[in-house]
Amino acid sequence: QVQLVESGGGLVQPGGSLRLSCAASGTALSLYTMAWYRQAPGKERQWVATIGGGGGLSYDGSVKGRFTISRDNAKNTVSLQMTSLKPEDTAVYFCNTRRNAIDYWGKGTLVTVSS
Repeated sequence: QVQLVESGGGLVQPGGSLRLSCAASGTALSLYTMAWYRQAPGKERQWVATIGGGGGLSYDGSVKGRFTISRDNAKNTVSLQMTSLKPEDTAVYFCNTRRNAIDYWGKGTLVTVSS
């Protein structure tokens, strides 16, 4: 089955940068849409960014201009480059894909933005 594993989270100061990665097994990501979501403490899970199978990009307004989603087909990974981080970006970040109407999620990686 499809398995997704996020990595790259950690503690960063406001204004700093961090790069998250999502490694996939059991499926090739190149033909499918991938997305990043995040869930802040006490909040609902929020969509962050999407990269389509054809390379199209879309972002939530809260991260547009600061975050970049990308794909490395050779490594079968999807990344989220985060810059100009704010305390409100603090959350567990999840990657997601859908196969045959079933959503697959990683277990998440924690990003903490604090001075």
